Amino acid sequence: MTKKLTKAVLPVAGLGTRFLPATKAMAKEMLPVVDKPLIQYAVDEARAAGITQFCMITGRGKIALVEHFDVAYELESTLRQRGKEAEIAALREAQLAPGDIVTVRQQVPLGLGHAIWCARAFIGDDPFAILLPDDLILSDTPCTQQLAEAYYETGGSVVAICEVPPDQTNKYGILKIGADDGRLVEVTGLVEKPKPEDAPSNLSIIGRYVLLPDVIEHLSRMERGAGNEVQLTDSMARMIGNTPFHGLRYKGQRFDCGDKVGFLEAQIAFALRRPEMAAQVRNFLRKYQEPA
Repeated sequence: MTKKLTKAVLPVAGLGTRFLPATKAMAKEMLPVVDKPLIQYAVDEARAAGITQFCMITGRGKIALVEHFDVAYELESTLRQRGKEAEIAALREAQLAPGDIVTVRQQVPLGLGHAIWCARAFIGDDPFAILLPDDLILSDTPCTQQLAEAYYETGGSVVAICEVPPDQTNKYGILKIGADDGRLVEVTGLVEKPKPEDAPSNLSIIGRYVLLPDVIEHLSRMERGAGNEVQLTDSMARMIGNTPFHGLRYKGQRFDCGDKVGFLEAQIAFALRRPEMAAQVRNFLRKYQEPA
């Protein structure tokens, strides 16, 4: 019987060096896109998939990530005195119920695989989603919900995938594929950051996963891979053949918010989806168009 998907792991221990000095005293996951921080987009996306339990893999200076989902009594009281009911409602939408969020420290930066291994007690024997907040996805059906549907359909692990330029495979985890129906792709192998001439395809994993707990056993070996880090891709590859494993061509547009240009593009794209500001955004964008 396929277990219900209720858990999500959010690796948020990174230093955000590409956004210094903005991230000197603020977690990069708290950077806002329009009016919500990246971490809230990730949590809201997971909630839409029926996930109710969250584990953040944090590092030093990341306390604001947890406080964002807490009750702000003093702020709510001030807003209530000023009649700001809409603002109070917006705050409460972000809150997580007591016990629904836990944090685990990743004391040393040994890679994504090591970060996921740090959440092993939280994961236990249950399937779990992984959401990398740097990857922000604009879609009608939230990406993690699409993955959850594919998980219930296949009974196995599912990763979100997209095509990348063939000369850029050395930046991503790349799939070796079997059967392909245009939506779901059978994964027969995984390679972390292969050279273009060695890449088995140009299908890349993005920052959304639904994995069976078997991956923890493989991560526990602490074997180093690309970059001398414990790579999640390597441990997922060892699961192939033992349980179903698929890639999902998700519907939506991905923005790499770990990149400055990708972050700026996300601001525009998400603002244009907001009816109350779309017209104004289009108007000011015209001012910056290059002359014909």
